[in-house]
Amino acid sequence: MLTAAHAAPLTIDKQGSFTIGGSYVTHDGTFKPENFTSPDGQRAYGDFAYVKYQTPVNAKKIPLIFQHGGAQSSRTWESTVDGREGFDTLFLRKGYSVYLLDQPRSGKSNLSTAAVTPDTPWASNPMYGDKTLWILSRMGHYDDKGNPVANAQFPAGEDAYTAFQQSWTIGSGPLDNDLNAAVLAQLADKTGGAVLITHSMGGTIGWRAAIKSDNVKGIVAWEPGGTPFLFPENDMPHITQARFPALSASALAVPAADFKKLTQIPIVLYYGDYIKVGSENVGEDKWGTELAMAKQFVDTINRHGGKAELVHLPERGITGNSHFLMGEKNNAQLAELMADRLKEKELD
Repeated sequence: MLTAAHAAPLTIDKQGSFTIGGSYVTHDGTFKPENFTSPDGQRAYGDFAYVKYQTPVNAKKIPLIFQHGGAQSSRTWESTVDGREGFDTLFLRKGYSVYLLDQPRSGKSNLSTAAVTPDTPWASNPMYGDKTLWILSRMGHYDDKGNPVANAQFPAGEDAYTAFQQSWTIGSGPLDNDLNAAVLAQLADKTGGAVLITHSMGGTIGWRAAIKSDNVKGIVAWEPGGTPFLFPENDMPHITQARFPALSASALAVPAADFKKLTQIPIVLYYGDYIKVGSENVGEDKWGTELAMAKQFVDTINRHGGKAELVHLPERGITGNSHFLMGEKNNAQLAELMADRLKEKELD
């Protein structure tokens, strides 16, 4: 694989950015120029997604839409913490149009029509959580002096650690994944059909968007979890409890007719390494419960006539990956794995 410094030039047919979705609320009263700083009669806009896109020359028919996870932004899919090409560029090189979004109330879409509430996740600024987030993401551990030690595939060193910690965002309003899914579905409709590529808490957004739009042609979910998996209301799964119960994987019941839509598109889930229920490492234990739930999710889709697949990378001989595997040392190998699957499912 060529490095970013020596890769062949990319030829882009078009690129740009736009917002999609959103709404506004109007404050009571009448706007008066002599009191122009008052909110009276003025609108608050928010709840949209910011989208950046690039289309290569001779692009494949079906574009890819990249949905990030919780407390993240479209940076998830961009350059890695050690400066290599991220999934956005890797898939441009493979001929795909790439759409990266910042979901409502996050990143460049951080205007909200609703105020932050006590239960709004990641709303604290400053966010004191570097060790918490490192452990929960299975990036590695800390030595006896408190220094971060990266797992096998995450780039080592203080610079990579700092770049990772600088990727987090705070929420500007309550987390509303039905809103997020509605906006994602609008984007799929705008493209005329797309494959959704989701990560972590973005998994549930992808499932819900596919229920809302027939223009979701498939889903590739990288380590979905942290928000509910969807199941038909008459076929709910077993919950595997984490050592800290609040971290356990969860499930949400939906009408059978809605769940059926998930059986009509190809879906593949990828999970990395260091996953084990009962591990003393909180992140490994937490993601053990998510993997257990993901297996039931895939089994349920297929039992209802669908075509879902779960790939646990260590079982394929690909080891050492954490939760942010799309930005790790072997991300080009993982992108190739995903591209092969898209071609196999005729999603190109």
